[in-house]
Amino acid sequence: MAVPKKKVSKARRNSRKANWKLDNPSYAKCSQCHEIRANHTVCKKCGYYKGRQVIAVKGE
Repeated sequence: MAVPKKKVSKARRNSRKANWKLDNPSYAKCSQCHEIRANHTVCKKCGYYKGRQVIAVKGE
């Protein structure tokens, strides 16, 4: 079992944990209606995903 020989300072410990942060969500344009949508999701406006219609959307 690994046991540290010296005390780890608060600065060293906190600098290791400082890189756990949230990233901004990424967005892309829909290939059909050119609306902004989240990546890897079905477009809420037209219902298309990867160039084919996945869900039927009610008309306006």
